[in-house]
Amino acid sequence: MTRRDYYEVLGVQRGGTLDDLKKAYRKLALEYHPDRNPGSKDAEDRFKEVNEAYSVLSDAQRREQYDLYGHAAPAGQGFEGSGGFGFGGVEDILNDFFGFGSVFGGFRDRPRRGPDLRYNLTVTFEEAVFGAEKDIVVPRTGSCGECTGTGAKKGTRPERCAACNGRGQVTVQQGFFSLSRTCGRCRGTGEVIKEHCPSCAGSGTVREKRPLKIKIPPGVDNETRLKLRGEGEAGRGSGPAGDLYVVVTVEDHPFFARNGQDLICEVPITFSQAALGSEIEVPTLAGRKKLSIPQGTPSAREFVLRGEGVTVINSHRRGNLVVRVVIDVPKKLTKRQKELLAEFQQTAEDSPSPASRSFFEKVKEIFG
Repeated sequence: MTRRDYYEVLGVQRGGTLDDLKKAYRKLALEYHPDRNPGSKDAEDRFKEVNEAYSVLSDAQRREQYDLYGHAAPAGQGFEGSGGFGFGGVEDILNDFFGFGSVFGGFRDRPRRGPDLRYNLTVTFEEAVFGAEKDIVVPRTGSCGECTGTGAKKGTRPERCAACNGRGQVTVQQGFFSLSRTCGRCRGTGEVIKEHCPSCAGSGTVREKRPLKIKIPPGVDNETRLKLRGEGEAGRGSGPAGDLYVVVTVEDHPFFARNGQDLICEVPITFSQAALGSEIEVPTLAGRKKLSIPQGTPSAREFVLRGEGVTVINSHRRGNLVVRVVIDVPKKLTKRQKELLAEFQQTAEDSPSPASRSFFEKVKEIFG
């Protein structure tokens, strides 16, 4: 039987780096792993082929010999039989990245932590600022209450698997090697269920809609993640449940924009209020407050009201409210208003402000 080129097996170029080899191996090993393809001879053969290719190419010395001689490498280079086949690197990668344990020590289905869940929660601007309690319902996989997660009918218990004598793995002879594989009967648990629980059909888990009360702390912002430990999917084989992450989205406010813990509010004022000065009312989170506008206030000037912003999470400190006044220019004027403004314009030209004089003097210097 013709043996395929190791680079072709992994799908990498001959000049590929060790990282390229690892990336390709992880993908293929996971795809053809026996636990994912029970009873498939083709998948088993591909899995062994991928392991063999990676064990050679991941070793610098053996890769050099393979690049020179291919499968006809001199004896002792470890491409055939048990001499230096070296599955140590393969074993480490599967253990580190796939959680399967030792490749040649079996794949016992040990207890595993359940997956984490994400729940997107929208809150109002005020709820984000002041905090709130929200009732939510989370669809998830939970432990079966009927069998308490064992999968066995109430009043019975799982029994030791006779095929593997409770070890969860069986030994298979593959050429020169004795390989331990997950027991196909108990799927690595070491136990079999004679009478399945009618509520979960032996899985030990059921789909449920879990009601939860969420405390929104004051000061949360968009994309704040709240972690609820143990409220994720149920674990496998009596493993712990995963966590639930509630990701917050905050609705916009008609008056306020947020910059960290500070609030920004634009307030329109008239030209006469800006020129003569005035006292106006501005909105805050606690209600209206008075703000003194000094005479000669330019448009876009900002006034800071300290402590009127958003609470810093897990503290008693608050940000500030920044009030930006914007002069509102009227689009329609009465005849009398036009006359008054024309008169004002005339007097302004006769006695321009220092800023105006400085600007036009610079214009004359530059343009003549």
